[in-house]
Amino acid sequence: MNNLLIVGQYVPTNSIVHRMDPRIKMLIIFFYVIFIFFANNVVSYALFTVFAVGGTLLTKVPWRFIAKGLTPVWFLIVFTFILHLFVTKEGTVLVNVFGLPIYSGALEQGAVISLRFFLLILLTSLLTLTTTPIEITDGVESLLGPLRRFKFPVHELALMMSISLRFIPTLLQETEKISNAQASRGVDFRTGPFRERVRAVIPLLVPLFVSAFKRAEELAMAMEARGYRGGEGRTKLRELQVMKRDVAALIIFIIVVAAALITRDYS
Repeated sequence: MNNLLIVGQYVPTNSIVHRMDPRIKMLIIFFYVIFIFFANNVVSYALFTVFAVGGTLLTKVPWRFIAKGLTPVWFLIVFTFILHLFVTKEGTVLVNVFGLPIYSGALEQGAVISLRFFLLILLTSLLTLTTTPIEITDGVESLLGPLRRFKFPVHELALMMSISLRFIPTLLQETEKISNAQASRGVDFRTGPFRERVRAVIPLLVPLFVSAFKRAEELAMAMEARGYRGGEGRTKLRELQVMKRDVAALIIFIIVVAAALITRDYS
């Protein structure tokens, strides 16, 4: 399994989060992304952090796997934090680094933005880690069902989104294989002038696109061989049902959001 990026990967652990209705998971994540921007103090951020970390623990996915999967994101988080340290000019001066003042407001804002970014990536990654492609497709199709009245291709859109998510780790694996093959032939992607490194990437892109089109063609042929003709008249092996655990998770999330919004007045 490729640990370079966890987005698009599914880890079967038979946890309570895995058994939740995908529609409830999507709704919780969707509104989490919205309401976390309303947090403005320590208490509200603590509530959202506990909810995200608690949900991650319930998935039973190893933390080491998640940490490795978030490796590409750590650089952006650290870079965002450092950028705020030198750009934001609010509060009192705490220290001077190479003649540049670091303000207390910069430290606070950098920490808040970095934490928010981390929580967003962590919780949204749980969707693909705990939900199979079929469940994602069925969940999106069910949530967007009312748009069928306007002849919107709901099933096709849901299927396209699901396949796109699952192609992310596949393309990353192909990229790693091709780059290793190119490196064994003496191609260096990490050193040298910028222009030469850009030129070195071109031999990597061509076989990557060829491999992607080949996999897409194989997938299309497999779907056609199985008689796929779109969502019209299709039945489902497992119908989605909202269970008690889904209602409980939704209630807990509503309580967290309500508590976070109430504490805004006491910041």
